[in-house]
Amino acid sequence: MRDTTMRLRHLNGFDLLKCLVLAACAAGFTGLRAEERPAYLDPGQPRETRVEDLLRRLTIEEKIGMLHADSKFSTAPVPRLGVPTRWLTDGPHGVREDVGPHTWNPAGRTDDYATYMPALSALASTWNVDLARAYGEVLGEECRARGKDILLGPIADIARTPLSGRLYEYFGEDPFLNARFSVNYIRGVQDHDVAACIKHFAGNNQEMGRATIDMDMDERTLREIYLPPFEAAVKKAGVWAVMGAYTKFRGEHCAYSDYLINKILKGEWGFQGLVMSDWGGTYDTRQAVLGGLDLEMGTLTSGTEEARPYKDYYLANPFLEGLRKGEYPMSLLDDKVRRSLRPMFAMHVFDARKPGSLNTPEHQATAQRIAEEGMVLLKNEGDALPLDPSRVTSLAVIGENAVRHNANGFFGAGVKTMHEITPLEGIVKRLGDRANITYSIGYTKLGGSNLIERAVAAARQADVAVIVAGLNHSRYLDDEGWDRKNLRLPYDQDELIQRVVQANPRTIVVLISGPAIEMDPWLDRVPAVLQANYPGMEGGTALARVLFGDVDPSGKLTCTYPKRLMDSPAHALGTYPGTNGTLFYTEGLLVGYRWFDTKNIEPLFPFGYGLSYTRFEYSDLKLVAGDPPDDPVVTAEFEIANTGRRAGAEVAELYVRQAHPGLPRPLKELKGFEKVLLQPGEKRKVSIPIDRRAFAYYDPGKNGWVSEAGDFEIQIGSSSRDIRLHDMFPLAYTTVEK
Repeated sequence: MRDTTMRLRHLNGFDLLKCLVLAACAAGFTGLRAEERPAYLDPGQPRETRVEDLLRRLTIEEKIGMLHADSKFSTAPVPRLGVPTRWLTDGPHGVREDVGPHTWNPAGRTDDYATYMPALSALASTWNVDLARAYGEVLGEECRARGKDILLGPIADIARTPLSGRLYEYFGEDPFLNARFSVNYIRGVQDHDVAACIKHFAGNNQEMGRATIDMDMDERTLREIYLPPFEAAVKKAGVWAVMGAYTKFRGEHCAYSDYLINKILKGEWGFQGLVMSDWGGTYDTRQAVLGGLDLEMGTLTSGTEEARPYKDYYLANPFLEGLRKGEYPMSLLDDKVRRSLRPMFAMHVFDARKPGSLNTPEHQATAQRIAEEGMVLLKNEGDALPLDPSRVTSLAVIGENAVRHNANGFFGAGVKTMHEITPLEGIVKRLGDRANITYSIGYTKLGGSNLIERAVAAARQADVAVIVAGLNHSRYLDDEGWDRKNLRLPYDQDELIQRVVQANPRTIVVLISGPAIEMDPWLDRVPAVLQANYPGMEGGTALARVLFGDVDPSGKLTCTYPKRLMDSPAHALGTYPGTNGTLFYTEGLLVGYRWFDTKNIEPLFPFGYGLSYTRFEYSDLKLVAGDPPDDPVVTAEFEIANTGRRAGAEVAELYVRQAHPGLPRPLKELKGFEKVLLQPGEKRKVSIPIDRRAFAYYDPGKNGWVSEAGDFEIQIGSSSRDIRLHDMFPLAYTTVEK
């Protein structure tokens, strides 16, 4: 009853009446003796027993009601059986503000605030998978407090082009790293009785043409680059929902691609949960029914913004009519309903559920720690950072991003937050009255007279200038539905930075943005550059703590920063944004650093790169063989020492290179990493296990993963271009994993 009461806060009118009927029905069942209660209401029964018991009690119309929306973010309840409304929510970075129910306009509530977390690109830049778990737990707890059942996250898409408008929502360009972060994020969410929905399955790598583009991708590229995060989510995290991409794959819409959904996801991987469409991502009843779609959300009337009546959705009355005419077997309907019921029972929808919590100090502390660990120090010439607060008597803060709020400025990932500490606020709070701080906007989206001149004047009179530059969530920048047009900073920021550093050589550039930015006009002139990402509600506090040395910057890049756009594979090969409706993945496996390393192209900043205020030395690599056929096959053991005078954290990255592969492979591939916090002078042994899949490539001819006997080089480095230790490991025998 506690859960039902909590939900009433989110309902009005008829919805409130439905929920009261539901509560009364559930109360009636609880009055029965244990042996008289339906099996589906008995938490002591196995999950499948409960699923089958409830399934047989549903009418065909009630079953159909579970396959499509009845508002922007919900599906219909079944009051007579105590099946509640199922609430979904956007929220890769925080539980979304309530809308609708039948419009995208804000609902105008006062109880739908949430913790605004750093963007997923910031989370991944921590290279700390424990923080991914903590991140998921914050979202899971806040979903429960807000009465949500399914969270639409994480996003596990691979960063293929640096122009993608949603790169700030991605974990990065590497499938191994994406998988590690996805798994822990999902575990954290689902530990709090909320189903995570990993998206977008599979190959959603650009916003331009995403609703119509058809991906032409070979099997190895699919299996080795774009599927591993989803496979790990199913097999290791037990994710309960998967969202199909808008794109097509080999002519079929991804949300109901027979190959992707039926054969791979549900067949090979044994996925037991539900597959849902992205909003408006369904176009045909028969294809959706047969292709494996289980839940249709957000279908629109073509050519208008007005919602199609829910009864007319493709999986609503058209599917019902087809069933009654015998066009589809009832077993198809029942399979789809089972896939909705399993997550409901797994998340204890019919039992006592965890109550959740909202905007707690603990949640805000987690957001701040992620923001701090995710900031990447890109340049620090002459130890320009950290700034010494006792010696800075005057400081000029410049840039619109120093005062801009980003929480609710973007579409599906927008959050209504209780507060958002801006960079300027964080700096002012950290310095207090010890320094004279001036602020100059420097640039705006709308432009304006003499903004650069005023910023230059402020910088000239200060000990230090901090320019908070970057992007925002405006169209054609970091924005869903639109890709960037280029990698340059907008609003004349390149000129601003050059003019300011000319006036004050002690100029620090802070970037609030997703990856990546072209910096050629000014990078050689500024002493320090810090990539702060979108750091969330505590971002200003986190930024100040990094700038003034309260914490060591320990983030590392999860996307390669090219010197110029045409160095990136999709652009070098001319395949972006597609040709005549088809997107050719001509680069194959060579995405991100795999391309730059294999083709020997010098990046602006490489994958895995990030500086620290201290220094680390690697030594004494030993490869300790495992006990075949069990994993790990081998464990890399080595030591890291902090040789500087500050405490700091280092991310040790492990790459594998096959000496003589049977099929072409990238020069090296990330297969392990470990983040280690060390005090000054401290040395620690690090162990990174390497399983058999780390040695394998996918062989389409064998329909499986082949790990060939032979020599493999194990490389340990501080980035993909900074390898500190290496040794050869002989794999004793060949195996094929189906």
